[in-house]
Amino acid sequence: MAKFEDLAERVDRLVLRHQELKRTSALISQQLVSVTNERDSLRSRLAAARARIDALLARLPGETAGTGNDGPAR
Repeated sequence: MAKFEDLAERVDRLVLRHQELKRTSALISQQLVSVTNERDSLRSRLAAARARIDALLARLPGETAGTGNDGPAR
């Protein structure tokens, strides 16, 4: 009967380990959702900042893209 008791103990440990892994998996899934939402928010904020910068650049007087005008000529 010792073998049966050993087997029962191992099964109990496996069940506990399985429950721990399920909880860990659920926590990781929650963290993934949170991080994904944060990433999406940051992407949105970055896009808005880029749009504001583009709008400011468009308002600069007399500048055209690629002129290479870095300052007064020497």
